[in-house]
Amino acid sequence: MERETGRRRPAWVAVVRTPAGAAAGVLLALLVVLAVLAPVLWSDNAEAVNSTAISQSASAGHPLGTDALGRDILYRVLVATRLSLGLALSATLIGVVLGTLLGAAPSVLPRRIGRLLTGAVNIAVAVPGLLLALFVAVVVGVGTMGAVLAIGFAIAPAFARLVHTMSASVTGRDFVAAARVAGVGRVRLLIRHVLPNIAEPLVVNATVAAGTALLSFAGLSFLGIGVQAPSYDWGRLLGEGLDRIYLNPAAALAPGVAVVIAGLAFNLFGEVAAAQLGMRATSHRVPMPGRVTAGKSIGEATPAAAAAPEQPVLLVRNLRVAFPAESGWTTPVRGVSFTVGAGEAVGVVGESGSGKSLTALAVSRLIEAPGEVTADRLEFTGVPLLESPERGLRALLGTSLAMVFQDPATSFNPTRRIGRQLAEVSEQHQGLSRRQAHQRAVDRLRTVRVPAPGRRARQYPHEFSGGMRQRAMIAAGMMGDPRLIVADEPTTALDVTVQRQVLKQLHRVRVETGAAILLISHDIAVVAQTCDRVLVMYAGRVVEDLPADELLNSARHPYTRALLAATPDLDADRDQSLAVIPGRPPQPDDMPAGCAFAARCAFADDRCRAEEPVLVDTGGAGHVACWHPVAVSAGTQAPGERTPAHTGPEEV
Repeated sequence: MERETGRRRPAWVAVVRTPAGAAAGVLLALLVVLAVLAPVLWSDNAEAVNSTAISQSASAGHPLGTDALGRDILYRVLVATRLSLGLALSATLIGVVLGTLLGAAPSVLPRRIGRLLTGAVNIAVAVPGLLLALFVAVVVGVGTMGAVLAIGFAIAPAFARLVHTMSASVTGRDFVAAARVAGVGRVRLLIRHVLPNIAEPLVVNATVAAGTALLSFAGLSFLGIGVQAPSYDWGRLLGEGLDRIYLNPAAALAPGVAVVIAGLAFNLFGEVAAAQLGMRATSHRVPMPGRVTAGKSIGEATPAAAAAPEQPVLLVRNLRVAFPAESGWTTPVRGVSFTVGAGEAVGVVGESGSGKSLTALAVSRLIEAPGEVTADRLEFTGVPLLESPERGLRALLGTSLAMVFQDPATSFNPTRRIGRQLAEVSEQHQGLSRRQAHQRAVDRLRTVRVPAPGRRARQYPHEFSGGMRQRAMIAAGMMGDPRLIVADEPTTALDVTVQRQVLKQLHRVRVETGAAILLISHDIAVVAQTCDRVLVMYAGRVVEDLPADELLNSARHPYTRALLAATPDLDADRDQSLAVIPGRPPQPDDMPAGCAFAARCAFADDRCRAEEPVLVDTGGAGHVACWHPVAVSAGTQAPGERTPAHTGPEEV
């Protein structure tokens, strides 16, 4: 039974609970009150000219003295709060908006234009901010508007660099990939999924930038290229008071102290917020649970998959995925070929780095530049994925292909409610209204056995348990009419009980909708129990393809036999050590000639080390890529292999 997590306390509450944060918050609140009330209460006193009290020092009637026209300096400093803060915040707003646009633009622009824009931003970041502000102020013109634009443009490059860096870190998350599969466009993806997830640190940095803008504005006004008479801000008052600093030090110190206090309040609040929100963002990873025991049934029996039609749901021929490297190209997926028929469940197993997940991402069109995907044929429901334009594929992939990712904690956008995220597919591709799409989302949550689906649809991902999030991911895939569900390690981060529930749910969806399933897993026992066919991958290639019910008794590749031997079994002799596969898989950028498994295989000979085998028919329902396949019928075993105590995998 899954336990509902409690609501978390708003993150910004932690900021004001600290002594430094509370002090900075109080100072900012006082500044805002002064900015609002001071011009209303004391504007007349600040503007009143008194020819009998010109340039007086501090006195009981004028605590900070008077200026050259006899105007009270204290009132002028208080009234100047509104203009000083207003101009600083206006410049910050310009810098933040412009910086956000510049930083986010490379994500939506063509790659070459995006690179040019990023390079221009990097050059601008190298120029000192105040120097850039002075340059812009001179070009735009002396005065309030010129100073606002100058400081705004000076803030923008650094903010653009920040937005670009943080956006890049978010775009690699699973929920962004899921949105791409759903057919969400780049601009909408940026606005709805990327920017909301970097909003908090951007607000923190904007707060610090406001303090910097305040100091910069005071500096420009002090130099005479900012606020012009008859208007006045703290910088202009500081410049006027500096001429008489030896006669009346308070005239210069008062606006200077005001600038320092206001700048300190903004910067201190931003620094405390950054520290507190950074600590709250740190989360503990869920420990890796134990695996489902091989040979134990985890649900009702799966009916035999329907015979594959002439037109398979997924057709892959000679798929290759390559990435640029210093010495050329690295190809972690090398010539993978397989088909997935309607209603068929195909499992893909192998060690980490074997290319399983990259294969799943490639068939889902989720490999982005600089990665390159090539294939002789890559077709989904008869549509060539590599030749078709991205815009034309959005509706097809968004409604007919569903992705269930490995980590349920990153599978959803944490800033949006579950129901809204599920409803997006129906709004985008099925033309449903907001209300209709929400109702469909609730219905899909009910279908995957999420309790109280109406209430759950209004909750955020952090309020779901891990198993419930994974079921919600399956529900998201069912918002359309999926022909294929790609499940990439859907049970890795879950305990055994929740694994069982998720696998049963995938089976139920398959039976009720007729969708095919491509299940990626490290656990060969899980694949044997849940799939009709098994693909074993090693070093970027499929080395064996055979029916799941023949896996234990008919697997012929030494690597497959070694994986089976390393699978824990309740009937195994506890006095014997668990079998392991010696050595390590080769690196994609250092692939040996011949068979990639030869260095770890006891049957390898000179031919294995010189010639790479290809998949050939074993004479039955399977295929194997090996020069010396294991003669299972003769009882030959791979090194370290135990004879399985059970006769075959049980189906889900």
